[in-house]
Amino acid sequence: HGVMLVGPTGGGKTTCYEVLQDALTKLAEAGDPNPWYKPVHTYVMNPKAVSMGELYGEVSLATGEWTDGLMSTRVRHCVNEGNKTEDHQWIMCDGPVDALWIENMNTVLDDNKMLCLANSERIKLSPYIHMCFEVQDLAVASPATVSRCGMVFVDPKDMGWLPFYQRWIRDL
Repeated sequence: HGVMLVGPTGGGKTTCYEVLQDALTKLAEAGDPNPWYKPVHTYVMNPKAVSMGELYGEVSLATGEWTDGLMSTRVRHCVNEGNKTEDHQWIMCDGPVDALWIENMNTVLDDNKMLCLANSERIKLSPYIHMCFEVQDLAVASPATVSRCGMVFVDPKDMGWLPFYQRWIRDL
């Protein structure tokens, strides 16, 4: 239910998923009958850049009201879109893995595909929502989390120097 693109910065992880996104979208637009060929919508966030409350949501100590976080808001949006269309919704978590935020994703990554929030609410993900992680390493990820995801290791040594040169020339 999840995919982890693993490798150092500048290794081509983002390019890998962008190429796949473009290919699936263009094949769908071309009318290919394969049911996996659907338009892809990506939503990128860095979970490590915000607090746990800002990521998943929290109860205000002053008012006692629940406020959704970035992840819960995005998942709700994708579930609503999934009710309207069968397009792929990729939620991309781009940034370092932290033992706290990644462990909270275990129920999303297992067969239940359920985001469990601190207010006891559970959001069921549709079959068209896919969790993707763009990380440098898995040093702090537990075996339980790693075992729930497909792994793609992207080694910049496989690219060589030519893509860097071509990008540099293009950006001049």
